[in-house]
Amino acid sequence: MPLIVADTSPLNYLVIIEAIEILSPLFTSVTIPTTVRKELCHRNAPDAVKGWAKSPPSWLRVVSLGSPVNPSLAYLGPGEAEVISVGLEGQANLLLMDNQDGTREARQRGLEVVGTLAVLDRAAARGLVELPEMFRRLQATSFRPPVRVMAKMLEEDARRAK
Repeated sequence: MPLIVADTSPLNYLVIIEAIEILSPLFTSVTIPTTVRKELCHRNAPDAVKGWAKSPPSWLRVVSLGSPVNPSLAYLGPGEAEVISVGLEGQANLLLMDNQDGTREARQRGLEVVGTLAVLDRAAARGLVELPEMFRRLQATSFRPPVRVMAKMLEEDARRAK
């Protein structure tokens, strides 16, 4: 089974926009390190996110690291560092991450990374969501997506719909 490892941000925003269930049909199973679960349950996390993380679906797997995080990842947030570490330990097929520094670091280490927008785009391509509606919901949150990337994805989505 492919190993998909997720960071906090994509899960957080997918819960908030009520699209978290797209992950199961897209990836079957998603793995998160314990630090990401802690971040999702943090007292400052939105109530919907905390509730989801405290009673996660059966397709979400929480794992502990087999070895300490590589010190070269210390400049990243704890979630990003652990996601990359889990990805490297388990030879991940894909990381779900929005953080630019984490994404760059993961790619330099040979890991494939996609963010929240790409996950929504994949779901739209499979007919699981309406991309314009998902982007509208996402823009109503604190998520700050690159407008040009969203516009390109919406153009492609419109082409697919024809």
